[in-house]
Amino acid sequence: MADRQKIKQHFWEKLADSPFVMIGIEGDGRHSEPLTAQLDEDQVDTIFFFVGKDNRLAGGGRAMAQFVSKGHDFFACLVGTARIDNDFGLIGKLWNQQVEAWFPGGKDDPNLALLRFDVDDAEMWEADLSIAGKVKMLFGGTIDAGDEGSHARVSTTVESSSA
Repeated sequence: MADRQKIKQHFWEKLADSPFVMIGIEGDGRHSEPLTAQLDEDQVDTIFFFVGKDNRLAGGGRAMAQFVSKGHDFFACLVGTARIDNDFGLIGKLWNQQVEAWFPGGKDDPNLALLRFDVDDAEMWEADLSIAGKVKMLFGGTIDAGDEGSHARVSTTVESSSA
């Protein structure tokens, strides 16, 4: 059984290191799209994205997001609800130069919207092959059950939760 605390902590660390996810609205028939996550450590189980008001996600609804870490050693699928949350204080807190490049009108850009994704459920996989496991993979050997890594399904990504 995976150490849920450890895998949840690793998820947030990996997402902070490479904040790119694919996210889409469930059931709308459209593909997910890549967005850059904005993280607020004061917001539990929540990921923010700056989008245009005309973005296909701006209408909100049940959503699913997929994440693959920079090192391709951590994977997550997140389910939750997306909605616009244009709290100006939060926009100011999350604003950065990368966002400004997309919204030349700054924080007052008329097309700016802050998409809030509240995570309800997540499934995470972490590849943590031992040295022996990596050698086996390299040469086509059999990977033992203890060599492949960790997996957890969690109802919250909060690190201190026992869920």
